[in-house]
Amino acid sequence: MRTVIAGGGLVGLTTAASLQSIGHDVTVLEQAPEVRAAGAGIGLWPNALREFDHIGIGAAVRGMGSEIDTWFFDAAGRPIRAAGSSASDHRFLLVPRPALNSLLADAVGRERIRLDARVAGYTEKESEVVVHLADGEELRADLLIGADGVYSRVRAQLVPGSDPVEHAGHYAWRAIVPAGDERPQGSVLTVGRDRTRGGYARVAAGQTMWMVNQFEAGPLTGNKRERALHRARNLAEAGWHDDLVEMIAATPEDAILENQIMFVPPLPYWTSKRIALIGDAAHGLSPHIAAGGTLGIEDAGVLRAILSAEPHLPQALVQYEAARTARFDDVREHAVAVEQATDAAEFALRYTAFSHWMLTTAPAT
Repeated sequence: MRTVIAGGGLVGLTTAASLQSIGHDVTVLEQAPEVRAAGAGIGLWPNALREFDHIGIGAAVRGMGSEIDTWFFDAAGRPIRAAGSSASDHRFLLVPRPALNSLLADAVGRERIRLDARVAGYTEKESEVVVHLADGEELRADLLIGADGVYSRVRAQLVPGSDPVEHAGHYAWRAIVPAGDERPQGSVLTVGRDRTRGGYARVAAGQTMWMVNQFEAGPLTGNKRERALHRARNLAEAGWHDDLVEMIAATPEDAILENQIMFVPPLPYWTSKRIALIGDAAHGLSPHIAAGGTLGIEDAGVLRAILSAEPHLPQALVQYEAARTARFDDVREHAVAVEQATDAAEFALRYTAFSHWMLTTAPAT
């Protein structure tokens, strides 16, 4: 099957490698001039790592990351976990995004990745789909997969009026910095005042990632570092998180990522006879549940499993859509519950309910 994947990020490259494993002739179209990753680090749960095991890079991914055994803290540093929860509900792998994307590009084969290739649209026919590039070139394929993120061009044509919307007032700041003398076990995740959350963790040997987010942030003043510091102080009482404040203060301005959080509203459909959306293009959510990448990788595994079992492409895509939209109805309910948690204890309870549900109901692919 000739498959074109729009988007060379984490989910697009994972999907390419997964579909290659069942014989697809894959071309990845990436609009950037190089394989790169937006963001600092990404948390991967066991349901994502299983897909990496399937495509043969699981050991390498585990080798580049750091296992995080999560505790939740209040702004005075008191550790909290939900009663009755298990260790597996709190354990994930934190991996630097750029290194992971580079590994995935090698797994796909860089000769199969077209850089500076921007998708302008497509024409879906009975026997094929014609992918139109911005430079006028056309590619013919059996299947087009939109893995091009919350601003997906594929989704914009497939589902008119599905532009991403602002998660009003929700901003996030983060960076990867050289590790210092901060607590090596990290402080993920502290729940502070004024709806602020954040902390830091070792993302790899010699590297620490810090992150701060705030709901209902209000007007932003000052530069990025000043804005991040202002929110970090909401997480610091009685000396707790002095190291986070110092870390942010020492971070170069141009190394800090600042984002107005956007999300994709629930879609009436994800597929047509020869088109499928995957990852953030289909279900981009606020990152406060820290599992968007994992759930996108889950998409790839489900799509691979269905395509390998169902020879009729339109029917396979119907099955994929039905399976994933039902799962994301539940994900959205958990995401709202986690967002509305008012303190560390409530956050621990609601987040653990989500992680336990995600892990125990993950599809077997």
